[in-house]
Amino acid sequence: MDGRQVPVGKLEAGGRDYAGRLQHTAVALGASLLGGAVTFLYFRYIDVGSSGPRPGAGELIFSGVAFALLGAIGLFLSGRWLRPLLRHRWDVASPIDERVRQRALLLPYAIALVTFIGWTMAGIVWGVLWPLMAGTFTVEKALRSLFGTTVIAGVLATAFVFLAIEHQWRRALPRYFPSGNLSSVPGVPRLGVRARLLGVFLLVGALPVSLLGLIAYTRITAMLGASPDEAARLIHNLIVLVLFVAVVGLAMSAVLSLHVARSVAEPLREVERAMDGVAGGDLDQRALVVSTDEIGAVAEGFNRMVQGLREREQIKETFGRYVSREIRDEILAGRVALGGQTLDVTILFSDLRDFTPWVEATPAADVVEALNSYFSDMEAAIRSHHGLVLQFIGDEIEAVFGAPVATHDHPTMAVRAALEMRRRLAAWNERRRAAGQPIFRHGIGIHSGAVLAGNIGSPERLSYSLVGDPVNLASRIQSLNKEFGSDLLVSGTTRKRLAADVDLMALPAVRVKGKSTEVEVWRVP
Repeated sequence: MDGRQVPVGKLEAGGRDYAGRLQHTAVALGASLLGGAVTFLYFRYIDVGSSGPRPGAGELIFSGVAFALLGAIGLFLSGRWLRPLLRHRWDVASPIDERVRQRALLLPYAIALVTFIGWTMAGIVWGVLWPLMAGTFTVEKALRSLFGTTVIAGVLATAFVFLAIEHQWRRALPRYFPSGNLSSVPGVPRLGVRARLLGVFLLVGALPVSLLGLIAYTRITAMLGASPDEAARLIHNLIVLVLFVAVVGLAMSAVLSLHVARSVAEPLREVERAMDGVAGGDLDQRALVVSTDEIGAVAEGFNRMVQGLREREQIKETFGRYVSREIRDEILAGRVALGGQTLDVTILFSDLRDFTPWVEATPAADVVEALNSYFSDMEAAIRSHHGLVLQFIGDEIEAVFGAPVATHDHPTMAVRAALEMRRRLAAWNERRRAAGQPIFRHGIGIHSGAVLAGNIGSPERLSYSLVGDPVNLASRIQSLNKEFGSDLLVSGTTRKRLAADVDLMALPAVRVKGKSTEVEVWRVP
């Protein structure tokens, strides 16, 4: 070793890829052994006329060399296909190349194609090449050998390899498609569930029938001109072969059907699992997409649906930062008209005192931090009493109670929210005093009345706003705190609608700007 360390992630990814390649090789080897057994049984018991006498030493040597050569060609072709997948570096945060993703999806098809090519070459080698070398070549024997080796054994081995590799490779596909968008990769065939089931049906239905027909043909041909004893032996042999093909056909049907059922059921169970999680309120659920068929499309659609639900929930939670949860739920449920309506509401205005001189002498970052802290406390007080903060204007707050969701006790809610704002301001000032920072006072004005409420603004930007004389009067009452040296004033209109447990102190009626008559105000001690 040269002392250099390989990243752990690369070791793990490389180890998984290497193990996956070994598994693919093991599947291909198992399919070859299965196909070899099928070929042996076929030529030993079914098509006995196409195989010659017992193989000699030359044929055994030829078969060994040919088998090794075909295996080497298969490994070379599959290795060439797997090379981009094995070379991808998982230890670096880089996007996966489109060519790599395409090959990841085509891997089962590629390995199955290499397998079928190998069995086609095997049919040519043992059905054509060796008979030519041995001087026993006939067209009939060559065609029968090609049928038994390539069509019978080759098709079975290819189907087994495809289904087994597909099942095995589905565990690795999510690494190449973390977002699950398999359908976005071009140039990948879509083997639907219907085509998959039809293919297996033909294998387990048509193939045994063709074998039974071939057996019947060869045995009937052999019985022509045979003695009664030989004919009886052939009939007995025919019965045994029919039972043998039936048993083997059932076993083959069970294996292939199991693979097909698993290829359909497992992705559906994955979608079902994710659906159960979403039904339980977990919107972080995600179904693994492991195929490009209809089930894969269902899984992708489910993930898009959950993503939409997550975005909707995020919008809902974000909206909940601006209004109380009750108001938010009413608006999202469509029970609140935002196009404009006349509502009876209570308006609250709050303004910090002596804040502007402090702003002029303080760094901007400290001003923003102080305002954010103050607004957070004040808004929490307003929201806890079902109020809605309409806007922050400089160091001023405009809030409404009784809109957009109408309530009958909004004047009391507004006063109780103002009392909590007073308590929160005292706590906020204590924290600032402990930190050696200046403290502040604020003034709050409250008034009730009918206003026009709705979304107002341009087509590009709207805000929920109130229009009407009560809004202006609430702002004027807030300004009266400077004149009376108070911090919380309510109008006479609001005072008449308050609950009995709210203590008030009468103040002299005053004339405010924009009003021809004096306004009755009350102080909340």
